[in-house]
Amino acid sequence: MKKIAIVTGTSSGLGLETSIILAQNGFKVYATMRNLKKQEALMQSAKTASIHLEVLQLDVTDQESIDSCIKLILAKEGQIDLLINNAGAGFAKTTEQTTEEELKWVTDVNYLGVVRCTKAVLPSMREKMKGHIINITSVGGLVGQPFNELYCGAKFAVEGFTEALASYITDPFGIKFSLVEPGGIVSEFMKSAMEKTITDGQMAHPDYMPILEKYMSGVQKRAQESADQVYQTPEEVAHVILKVIQSKNPPLRIRTSQWAEDFTLLKTQADPDGTKLIQDIKERFLK
Repeated sequence: MKKIAIVTGTSSGLGLETSIILAQNGFKVYATMRNLKKQEALMQSAKTASIHLEVLQLDVTDQESIDSCIKLILAKEGQIDLLINNAGAGFAKTTEQTTEEELKWVTDVNYLGVVRCTKAVLPSMREKMKGHIINITSVGGLVGQPFNELYCGAKFAVEGFTEALASYITDPFGIKFSLVEPGGIVSEFMKSAMEKTITDGQMAHPDYMPILEKYMSGVQKRAQESADQVYQTPEEVAHVILKVIQSKNPPLRIRTSQWAEDFTLLKTQADPDGTKLIQDIKERFLK
């Protein structure tokens, strides 16, 4: 029997490539997205790869949408073996300029969506005493970056949420948790993040412009210097995800490139995959 996988945010980029590679490696994949009208690229990729995907509507900001999707899958399959919380959105803007609506939105999409989807699959995984939940975060979930403070804050929240779950759920219920942390992915994600910096026709308040210009210059320089391997393709990151899934003892966290490893070195050098961290948490709080 094929293992059942759910992937969120699959209309493009990493979610699309991950859905394809999972189906190619024996999973029955439920590829979900907020707007089903955007499934054309996914379905064309599936056709090219000669694989089959089930495509369902799931909006990570809507608990009813999530519950309905999970209920349908469980009714049909009886279990869920793998959840990949991939749906998210970039946001690069100063706190000063961010509206209340934007603040709620970036948190809702990038953090609360992960919590909602995880909450929805945990009961069935717990009953089956097995499962794997993979949360796609970012090096921005470990290290804060200029003009990305609200996005980083949401990703930091995902990191803490996942660490806490792993500290008390994995051992008794057999449910594994992993954080996949890319340094940067070449996709529409980056474009949309920068588009959201516009407020009243300006990229930033004039007082911030000298800092923003330095930031943008650095982004362009890193993109041009391929030797740095900052920006990976979605397919490259999808292969890292597959490696995590296929691991007998998957890491709590993994960076997807050497650049990401180097960038987060100060945070990770003593405990690169999170093993010691989880053990320390359990020894302090569960003994």
